[in-house]
Amino acid sequence: MSNQVDYSALQSLGLANQSPTVANSKKSDLGQGDFLKLMVTQLNNQDPMEPMENGDFLGQIAQFSTVNGIGDLQKSFSEFASSISNDQALQAANLVGRQVSVPLPAGVLAEGGSIAGELTLPASSPDVSIRITDQSGQIVKTLPLGSQSAGAVPFTWDGKRADGTMAPPGLYNIDGQARIDGQNFELDAQIAANVESVTLGGLGKPLQLNLTGLGSVPFSSVSRIF
Repeated sequence: MSNQVDYSALQSLGLANQSPTVANSKKSDLGQGDFLKLMVTQLNNQDPMEPMENGDFLGQIAQFSTVNGIGDLQKSFSEFASSISNDQALQAANLVGRQVSVPLPAGVLAEGGSIAGELTLPASSPDVSIRITDQSGQIVKTLPLGSQSAGAVPFTWDGKRADGTMAPPGLYNIDGQARIDGQNFELDAQIAANVESVTLGGLGKPLQLNLTGLGSVPFSSVSRIF
């Protein structure tokens, strides 16, 4: 037998006032309530001499369960997104005004201040150093760190040039260098930076930290919070 709904029967029961073409132009998706009404109407108007087969009825029940499950899933996703947003807001409140360690090519030297950070050595080295250059590429100072074991190697530049005078405030490039097994390696530095503000990400977007003088970085890039 056919499982299609008799649309004229729906109209006689007050469940449809328009032709299928007009109705579909206004609403293309069936909700849970619509699906249930259609299924009940079909049962009420079926031919008693040829009732719906058990398999067909179970199939429609399964479809109804699917519609119901999709609605529950959408609600769960909405609640999950709200929870993530609330967690981000709490993280943001705790980070503003603090320092974080992030992989950056440069650091900001404040008036009378310093730049701190760390290198990560993949293996022990007898000769590790930090090269500091200004924005024109001129070497301001080289910090010798000597022999270091594999792992994190902290450093601090006090803001003084090679001649002992104070460098002007501004942005300075920080590069690490190490000699490992007879070869010279360039190492990226993790720089300590101040969190000025935070931009909350929407669903699927990361929390962004706005660093003083250094722009924005994703929260996922933070290796340490001071």
